[in-house]
Amino acid sequence: MSAKIFAIANQKGGVGKTTTTINLSAALASKGIKCLIVDMDPQANATSALGLEKKENHGIYSPLAHGTDPVERIVQTNYENLFILPSELDLAAAERELSNQENYLLKLRECLKKVQKKLKFSAIFIDCPPTLGLLSMNSLCAADSLLVTLQCEYMALEGLGQIIDVVDQLREAKANPKLALGGIIMTMFNRTKLSQEVVNEVKRHYRKEVFKTIIPRTVRLSEAPSFGKSIFDYDPKGTGAKSYQQLTNEIIKRFKIKG
Repeated sequence: MSAKIFAIANQKGGVGKTTTTINLSAALASKGIKCLIVDMDPQANATSALGLEKKENHGIYSPLAHGTDPVERIVQTNYENLFILPSELDLAAAERELSNQENYLLKLRECLKKVQKKLKFSAIFIDCPPTLGLLSMNSLCAADSLLVTLQCEYMALEGLGQIIDVVDQLREAKANPKLALGGIIMTMFNRTKLSQEVVNEVKRHYRKEVFKTIIPRTVRLSEAPSFGKSIFDYDPKGTGAKSYQQLTNEIIKRFKIKG
């Protein structure tokens, strides 16, 4: 069985990429679905949000840049069925090193093939950095589907067309012919007229791609990562947990994910 591989991306920071990566994978893991998070952001927010430290020679950098075994770097989190390939201190240097290598866009894809051969995950979530550099390009070339997290404000709309253009370019260049826009997740909704107008505008252009579940802006969602917890542990009865559970159910149905 092959894993469903998702790149969670947006070239704008602070739009809920890591929050979505952590909580989607935690919710799937709680349903008995074996999940892997790949932290491709040098800031290592997904790594720290799961209570782990960013350590030298303990993460994705060496497998990516030097071809070492990625399986040895995978860590089980505090959640059953949820594992992570962490970010690390040297990852910021990987973009420079990768640019000098052959097939530099396909290094992460090669890593994940090695991982899947040994560990058989059902779903893999790649948390991308807030840029469209080589780390994000590697993530998109390794993925089956792009999930865009889009903050409910007008400034966030500007980059949506750009990242969708990148998907088209990677397909046309045959760097990843199977890559698809898997969905748009509206985040940080705050019940203002502006937020609703942004949702309506995105749906007008991408109705089929936008998930029905809209993630609210809540203090609890923003606090949970600093405690190394998913929202389901930190505030299980809150609106954030309910929204991510609903989104997870949509993801399972749309992509036919099975344990």
